[in-house]
Amino acid sequence: MSGKVVHFEIPADDMDRAKAFYSEAFGWNMMPVPEMDYTMVGTTPSNESGSPLEPGSINGGMYTRNDQFPRTPVVTLDVADIDTALAKVEQLGGKTVAPKMPVGEMGFAAYFQDPEGNVLGLWETIQTAAAE
Repeated sequence: MSGKVVHFEIPADDMDRAKAFYSEAFGWNMMPVPEMDYTMVGTTPSNESGSPLEPGSINGGMYTRNDQFPRTPVVTLDVADIDTALAKVEQLGGKTVAPKMPVGEMGFAAYFQDPEGNVLGLWETIQTAAAE
């Protein structure tokens, strides 16, 4: 089903301080991804690929606050096709904040603003030949 909440992101001005805070306050597991200037955040037991084992649970990420990405926490929704989703968002009065961009070899991300001014993320998983 498209539109499920699958990820969250928290921007931080001081990444070390933010990682320590969330790790100590909630027991979250921090997994730095230096080549992407990003930290994966594990909030729940997960499999080798990082997918949560507990139904209804999600993991997330943290990045250093900057002008390229949203400056407030972001809820990320899973979609089959980001381009189609962004077109629908714009048709309904929203707007694209950051267009479709590759995320390693895992998939694609984008950000949009809804008509209320909220910024949310979109995620599209790369489809492999085996999965199709």
